[in-house]
Amino acid sequence: MCVDETRIETDSMKTIGIIGGSTDIATVEYYKLINQHVRQELGGLHTGEIIINSMDLAWSAHYVNNQLWDEGAAYLRGKAASLERAGADFIICVSNTWHRVADEFMAGVSIPLLHIAEPTGKAIQDRGLKNVALLGTKATMSSPYLPELFAAQYGLVVTVPTEKQQDLIDGVIFGEISYGRFTEASREAYLDIIDDLVARGAQGVVLGCTEIPLLVSQDDRPDVPMFDTLRLHARAAAMKAIYD
Repeated sequence: MCVDETRIETDSMKTIGIIGGSTDIATVEYYKLINQHVRQELGGLHTGEIIINSMDLAWSAHYVNNQLWDEGAAYLRGKAASLERAGADFIICVSNTWHRVADEFMAGVSIPLLHIAEPTGKAIQDRGLKNVALLGTKATMSSPYLPELFAAQYGLVVTVPTEKQQDLIDGVIFGEISYGRFTEASREAYLDIIDDLVARGAQGVVLGCTEIPLLVSQDDRPDVPMFDTLRLHARAAAMKAIYD
């Protein structure tokens, strides 16, 4: 087999540590996208140098649904520490929800975390938007964590769905998408919520659960900028691995 060695740069490529499993579907998408970006940048047969340590989604859901954030952070801290021991140069976590305890699960870990809000906030700034809607798990939408972070670091106003809408969005994530089920009825329900958020002043929508972009996409609402946190985060991880 002939290997293209015109752009061999892997000696300096950083190893990405992924805290995966929330969900396995999103983790697969991260893996595929990171490798696609690496190949686009370096050419030939290049792929990312990646280590994955996946959480058990049932435990993740248990901690989230019962507001056991300290216990969940301790669980993820074990994943982060193991990735560091295995040789990762930096870490990403495939869950928007768990970033609310990022400081806690990274405590004692010396390698950095590439936070999911960083590439998302920059992408929103680049579009010149000031008010964005946030879709995600109910734990994400009902928490002040991401709205406050986006406000403090990127000057953004974040609009969230009503409690009833949050319940619907959350139910679809945990009752359908996490099992690999994608229905037209749920897609239409999500789009109705997006339309309502735009009517309330949102200029764009953050798809702030890494599974949501598997159900709705920019093509569904071409005139409403959608910020796919999974794709933005995966690309940022690949660029950091290659160029930082």
